[in-house]
Amino acid sequence: MASEYLKWKYRDVKPDPPPRELTRKEKLLNWLDYYKWWLAAGIIGAILLGNLIWTMLGIGRVRPDYIFAYVSDGELPEEQAQTLETALATLGEDVNGDGQVVVELRQYARNLGGDMESAMYFQYAASVTLAADIEMGESFFFLTDDPETFQAAYHIYAFPDGTPPAEDDYEVADKVFLWSDCPALAGLDLDQETMAGVYIGRRVFYQEDQLEKQGPSEALWDVILEGAGT
Repeated sequence: MASEYLKWKYRDVKPDPPPRELTRKEKLLNWLDYYKWWLAAGIIGAILLGNLIWTMLGIGRVRPDYIFAYVSDGELPEEQAQTLETALATLGEDVNGDGQVVVELRQYARNLGGDMESAMYFQYAASVTLAADIEMGESFFFLTDDPETFQAAYHIYAFPDGTPPAEDDYEVADKVFLWSDCPALAGLDLDQETMAGVYIGRRVFYQEDQLEKQGPSEALWDVILEGAGT
């Protein structure tokens, strides 16, 4: 009886139609939305690996004599960045014997604007590439307008003579110098307002092989510090 009653009760109820088959485009969009962060990480990793191989082989690019890192919320415009590279090169020497002094400025921007998702992506990309730079011991000089936050995150600044700070020492007052307080930098032929509020410091090296290759950068660091803070 119960069975017959249920049949009668649900006599007009129709089963839900089967779900619509998604188009290839819809399937692709769903896949991209689900795996977007994994895909982004893979792309960044591939770029880093490719850049490493490209750099090691020296393909199609002039090898820099000195590498500076610029860490800020935004990037310097390309023209200003190139002017800064050219100006800094006047303080150095031809280290690799290619007949020219070349400075490479690497910019690590924490916030390039846009919506929240885009901002998170760019922040992640900058942090990954910066971490790779630090791990490989490439940039010797670090420029930033927020040294406290940078030091708190990476514990990267050494004392002026290269001595590593203690594990619990995150102070920057005795490790970085205001750009305008360094006569060698303040006298460069560029728009000095661009560098207002920017600090410079040298990175710490714990690995002997990384430290050995930084002799030329040590010499340039001494040039930059001459008369600094006086």
